[in-house]
Amino acid sequence: MDLMTYTPAEAAEKTGLTLDTLRYYERSGLLNDVERTSGGRRVYTEAHLGWIDVLVCLRRTGMPIRQIQRFVDSAGRGAASVRLRILAEHRADVLREMEEQRRALGVIDGKIDAYRRLAQEEHPNE
Repeated sequence: MDLMTYTPAEAAEKTGLTLDTLRYYERSGLLNDVERTSGGRRVYTEAHLGWIDVLVCLRRTGMPIRQIQRFVDSAGRGAASVRLRILAEHRADVLREMEEQRRALGVIDGKIDAYRRLAQEEHPNE
């Protein structure tokens, strides 16, 4: 079975990351087993792109790099319970942050409504 492979530029385009970020993820141990061509160029697979999606998701939801490294490191030891705990704790953090954002959005919406009314009072014929 042929595996679809991608150059670093293609992987960056597909994942929305920069080449520097891809290299950083590899250097920091977040992205492992990236093979190289005989010329030394990195070759990414669909599996790499899928894993990058997980890394991006964790970063976008605020997981610190150090915590992601713990998550990645636990995979090599077959520690599903450690990964489960890390993700469950992170999920709880994300839910708390979402609730804080929802409350903040409510305040912003209230201010928008108030200023909309004031603007209409200032210019009633518009």
